Amino acid sequence: MSGSAQTDWPLSDVSRHVFCEPHRWYVVETGKGPTLLLLHGAGSSSHSFRHLIPILSKSYHVVAFDLPGQGQTQLGARHRCGLDAMSADCATLIKHERWDITAIIGHSAGAVLALQLSQNIKSLPIVIGINPALDNFRGLAGILYPVIAKALSLTPGVPYFFSRTSNNPRRVKTLIDGTGSRIDSEGLEYYRRLMSNRDHVNGTLLMMSQWPVDGLQSRWPEFTAPTLLLAAENDKTVSPSVARAAARQIPQATFWSLKNLGHLAHEEEADTVATHILKFLEISLA
Repeated sequence: MSGSAQTDWPLSDVSRHVFCEPHRWYVVETGKGPTLLLLHGAGSSSHSFRHLIPILSKSYHVVAFDLPGQGQTQLGARHRCGLDAMSADCATLIKHERWDITAIIGHSAGAVLALQLSQNIKSLPIVIGINPALDNFRGLAGILYPVIAKALSLTPGVPYFFSRTSNNPRRVKTLIDGTGSRIDSEGLEYYRRLMSNRDHVNGTLLMMSQWPVDGLQSRWPEFTAPTLLLAAENDKTVSPSVARAAARQIPQATFWSLKNLGHLAHEEEADTVATHILKFLEISLA
């Protein structure tokens, strides 16, 4: 999927490729007004905001891009998939495109990146996390998981094998259902296409292998931007308790709960999630 833009992909009419070292980014940009930046989670792409962007772009200038190695962004350096490096590269892209960011909205691991990136932008933008993955696996799993992901990403043929075995609608539905979310058949097909692409799989594994957040957690008190942490009650991927606990440690953080939704809440009920986002922006910008 990396390479030329997919014309049958969501929001392709407002998308383009931008080369900004070291990556060739796939960027979605639409709307007018203060600028909102949307960051997807690991294993996904900007397509996950396909329902949310049209709503937000009625009042805001909305930008989203695929993270390095995922979706249609071509990875320029394998070692730059960790939190610090990815945040620095995102900041470089923002400067390159002269975007004046008012708020960063991140989903899952994208919310962690949003917090880190907020410290790299002079305007100190508002941060909104949707089901933020603000915690590592605990105990032995926390040590082994990045190591295993790194080993898989470096083993010849593993991304190709995974992409081949994931090219099955039933397997994809099982994986998505396991997040606690129920999305439509069109959404499932987009994820099937992503998971059947070996470059995307490899990029996801590289991100996972370089993604410990322990250092960031110890710095929660340093984050002073207005922050909203939205957590879905039915999230089977990241417990809502993670966001609730983080909200108690981040100085200006607010915790709001989303009822009857799972990890992909913004794909299940974009209207509901957009209402919460717009309400918080209105309060914070008043």
